[in-house]
Amino acid sequence: MVLPLLQLLFAVFAIYSALKFEEQTRLILPLACLIAMLIVSRIDKIRSEKEKERRNFLQSEMEKISKTDSMSLQEKDFFTVETLLWPKSELLLLDAVHSIFKDLGFMISPGIDYQFVDRIIKIPNTSKSFGLQVIRYEKEANKNHPKILKALQFEKEKREKEKSLIVASTHIHLPLAERAKMTHISKDLGEVLFRSNIALITAHHLYELWRKAKNGEIDLFDFFQKIYSHRGPFYPLKQPGDLLPPSPFLPV
Repeated sequence: MVLPLLQLLFAVFAIYSALKFEEQTRLILPLACLIAMLIVSRIDKIRSEKEKERRNFLQSEMEKISKTDSMSLQEKDFFTVETLLWPKSELLLLDAVHSIFKDLGFMISPGIDYQFVDRIIKIPNTSKSFGLQVIRYEKEANKNHPKILKALQFEKEKREKEKSLIVASTHIHLPLAERAKMTHISKDLGEVLFRSNIALITAHHLYELWRKAKNGEIDLFDFFQKIYSHRGPFYPLKQPGDLLPPSPFLPV
């Protein structure tokens, strides 16, 4: 809506300058406005193409995930995936992560007894729980975000059988194909997480786990028990049955 309005303003100014200004100014300003309108039009076209590509991708993913013909369910899942992978705010990202864990059968609650977590997630049929922090990053995850400090504070107040878990949405403006080539966790954050035994997965990784669980490819409860036992950041596996990789932040 903003770009078409900007084009309209350029058009109005071009007409105004043609009527009010004299000599060369009368020609230069409308020409400049015309060029600006063409640039804005090109930007708007690129944005529309990216949005169409994103929606096509999400629609194809929904067909893989959901076998139902229920339009309401598909629309809900569509919004959840879009918010998870391209979050517009941290609050919306938290809602999407909450919906996914709830959809997968985890027991998830606001964690009102704790000061430093977004949610408490309990692995069904176990006594193990996670204190969840959901974080949105423009680029790679780093230790400067205030919620990293909250996760460290939770480590001091947590009870037995509880562990901090961070879900970080990283490189949120990049296409998914490009994100796969990027570093998602800075070295200094990785070292902090390893020392404090805090788990971290990316939002994209959580999406992949959700998709595989919906298709019956993995037992996600068992998978998160492995995350619970794993030290430091957690990385996607090439195959669902692979062993956990050693942490790259092991002391040398």
